[in-house]
Amino acid sequence: MSAIGLTFFVAIVGLTLIITYWAAKRTNTASEFYTAGGGLSGWQNGLAIAGDYLSAASFLGIAGAIALNGFDGFFFSLGYLVAYLVVLYIVAEPLRNLGKYTLADMISARFDEKKIRAAAAVSTITIVIFYMIAQLVGAGALIQLLLGIDYELAVLIVGVMMTIYVLFGGMTATSWVQIIKAILLMIGTVIISLLVLVKFHFNIFDMFTHMKTATPLGEAYLHPGVQYTNPMDTLSITMALVLGTAGLPHILMRFFTVKDAKTARSSVVVATWVVGIFYILTIFLGFGAAAFVGSKEIIGANEAGNMAAPLLAQALGGDMLMSFVSAVAFATILAVVAGLVLSGASAFAHDVYSEIIKKGRATEKEQMLAARFASISVAALSIALALFAQTMNVAFLVSLAFCVAASANLPVIIYTIYWRRFNTAGAMAAMSTGLLSSLLLVVISPNVLGPEGTAIFAGEPLFPLTNPAIVSIPAGFLAGYIGTVLSAKSDVRKFAEVTVKANTGLKE
Repeated sequence: MSAIGLTFFVAIVGLTLIITYWAAKRTNTASEFYTAGGGLSGWQNGLAIAGDYLSAASFLGIAGAIALNGFDGFFFSLGYLVAYLVVLYIVAEPLRNLGKYTLADMISARFDEKKIRAAAAVSTITIVIFYMIAQLVGAGALIQLLLGIDYELAVLIVGVMMTIYVLFGGMTATSWVQIIKAILLMIGTVIISLLVLVKFHFNIFDMFTHMKTATPLGEAYLHPGVQYTNPMDTLSITMALVLGTAGLPHILMRFFTVKDAKTARSSVVVATWVVGIFYILTIFLGFGAAAFVGSKEIIGANEAGNMAAPLLAQALGGDMLMSFVSAVAFATILAVVAGLVLSGASAFAHDVYSEIIKKGRATEKEQMLAARFASISVAALSIALALFAQTMNVAFLVSLAFCVAASANLPVIIYTIYWRRFNTAGAMAAMSTGLLSSLLLVVISPNVLGPEGTAIFAGEPLFPLTNPAIVSIPAGFLAGYIGTVLSAKSDVRKFAEVTVKANTGLKE
């Protein structure tokens, strides 16, 4: 690595450590650790949500997917962006009004049973692990390219750093790292996009015309069907992306960091603008990488295409721009994985330890200790799994996490808020069916089973789609309905109480 590149990396790491040190002095209670004491403003939380959302999958994975597969790669951008409408209009306000620290708190506002909280915690940790693997794979590939060190060592470095942020700084440190990273990421993305436009004399039509002959795919590059030849597969992955955000625990957790539902809504509006602009610009990242770097060099740096954006920065702006972009990508990964570790740790420490094991009587000291122990455990498990996923595209890995979130969490959230008859049996059926069906179908899909060298294990896939959302999401909703109808239990009074709280924020 050049001296410039090393300087950028040291500056980014130094800044995040300073933030962590500052935040550590302000993190003394469970509320401060989990939700920064609910003290973030709308614009601060909006930028933090954008920082959480614009992960390695967005910056590294989508740029690579578009560069190598053209239009099919852009499905990720469309799905991620539209998803925020679901969050804004359906989930944000009721979640903020009903919950406290985690998704399980919101569900428990209506169903005060340990098994519901335990199921929600298991779902949260599963989604976090999927998402974490994607971020660590991106981090490993990035540092391996820039520093020339082994992938395994790179993953360990990132894993240790993210754990430090969470252990000492909690949500306050994580939020401010995400805010700063979101700003830097947008600056880097805008610079690269402008440089790509300069190459095409600011004529977008010329860019599209050029792309017809710029890649080995020819005109097919601009049409769907390169990567997803099965229309059902395209529909399935789009369903996962559009509906999954509303069930992602680390995104939902951010709504508890503001004081009220009005601020939660304004934070989603800010996040939507930032995220929307970014995903429009991914077209220039992907097209630019395909045109000025080339698929051969992109695949040579990383088989899954995860290094397309840094390589494009180098091609257009030299080592300085590449170093800046890579340092920002590194900060992107650190911020997102810190948020993921925090949401996974909260699920264990708050939902399992404090509410189930200690029956709500855990002291502040005990909760903090449990949260920090859980942080280390979640990070260690994710690192171990990421070591075996080096060749997988990070955008695709994240789509699997979205699938689990949409299948297991979203049905319960919607039914809890809007269906009067919904009960405990229905909640358990929806969550367990959505979680198990999505995981099982992934295990027997072409991602895991395929010809030698194309998947994790050699074998004939039993399920034909790369993303099972088109089956597992309806399965989750249907199981919730059947479980409720077959159970005689129903508490209309509790539903009325939850409805008032969800819409007004009143606690009594």
